[in-house]
Amino acid sequence: MKSPTIESRSPQDPSDVVAAVPDADDGAVKRAVERAANAGREWSGMPAPQRANALSAAAQALADAAEEISLLVVREVGKPIVEARQEVARGVGILRYHAQAALDADGETYPIAPPADRHALLMARRRPRGVAGLITPWNFPVAIPLWKASPALAYGNTVVLKPAPDSSGVAVRMGELLNRFLPKQVFQIVTGDAEAGKSLVDLADVVSFTGSVGVGHQVAAAAAMRGVPVQAEMGGLNASIVLPDADLASAASAIAAAAMGYAGQKCTATSRVIVVGGILEAGTVGEALVAAVQRLTVGNPVDEGTVVGPVITAAARTRVLEAVDEVRGRGARIATGGMAGDGAGWFVAPTVVDGLAPDARLAQEEVFGPICVVLRAADEDEAVAISNAVPYGLVTSVFTRDLGAALRVVDGLDTGMIRVNMPTSGVDFHAPFGGEKQSSIGPREQGKQARELYTSTRTITIAP
Repeated sequence: MKSPTIESRSPQDPSDVVAAVPDADDGAVKRAVERAANAGREWSGMPAPQRANALSAAAQALADAAEEISLLVVREVGKPIVEARQEVARGVGILRYHAQAALDADGETYPIAPPADRHALLMARRRPRGVAGLITPWNFPVAIPLWKASPALAYGNTVVLKPAPDSSGVAVRMGELLNRFLPKQVFQIVTGDAEAGKSLVDLADVVSFTGSVGVGHQVAAAAAMRGVPVQAEMGGLNASIVLPDADLASAASAIAAAAMGYAGQKCTATSRVIVVGGILEAGTVGEALVAAVQRLTVGNPVDEGTVVGPVITAAARTRVLEAVDEVRGRGARIATGGMAGDGAGWFVAPTVVDGLAPDARLAQEEVFGPICVVLRAADEDEAVAISNAVPYGLVTSVFTRDLGAALRVVDGLDTGMIRVNMPTSGVDFHAPFGGEKQSSIGPREQGKQARELYTSTRTITIAP
């Protein structure tokens, strides 16, 4: 009997089936985890320089295939080609970074306390947790799987990756590239839908998830019930605060790109623009933002000049259009956009909404598309209060020329990342990544912080 399959289709041309892959059942996931556990005995015991060499070779393989993978990302998830190339380059950097991290000290020593022999040795050493179960989204099909898998592998874990169905093709191709340099079964891909992910959470020794808030809470709860370390990165609804002294042209350009680039399909995208000042300031910023949004090129993501491509599915486009319909006639103004795009793909016009209250649904719930709302605040304190008054706390941008004002605002923000005079989108793979409240559960991702999730500490005392 033929196994069930799932398809991923190109969002700019839904007739194009990019990949048809197995929809793994419980048995398939269990077998993958068992193979990973067996392979882990060799991989975890391998000298760290050998693991580092394997990751370095994998990085070079990805670099050599960069254009192929970039075009596959464009085709499968509709990411504009310039961003796709940047993501693949980041993936290469992530692999190289963690290849070196594999050589970091795996512990530390402490002074011994009486009555122990003064020549005794007290130390803490880190060791891998085992099989890392990684569940990743479609919107960064190269970077997110690699910023989870690379540290897991570097520290001696094996990996079973369950990608989102809509990015299965990219995941499978990346697995082929990496597995040329890794021992068999150390890095495995299991394709499938939600049930495959649930099975992986129920079996892995450590779990890392990126996706929606609802599913993230389920993943965290299931892992916690088993006593398994878990990390979940979830929603955003990020704000950009524009103070009266900001460089208006620069701020508008940065916010427009952060809100609408890649059709707003980033957890770090700007969803709310909070303008500090009166009606005049709000109107001026709003006009500048609309003009900046209208200058963005919407079109086929394979074209070099495209900034805004399609959203991932028909359902995603419907969510954006329903959000627009809900605010029409409720005192809100659709300053630009608010309609479906032309052609067969899942295009929707970049949309700016003005005139809503901070507690309106559109200003409180993440849509995950090319839409943002302009809000007003009388002063810095109110801007901070509005920014914080949502269930999420991932990233906030502040635009100002006043260092003192920037420091005051930064001090009050309840988000994991804060960027001054920079867009909310964009992260550095060597720095901690994560948020507060419903944006994140567990330790931070990326950089040296990744070690906290993928290793456990053993405290050892040795007497003469």
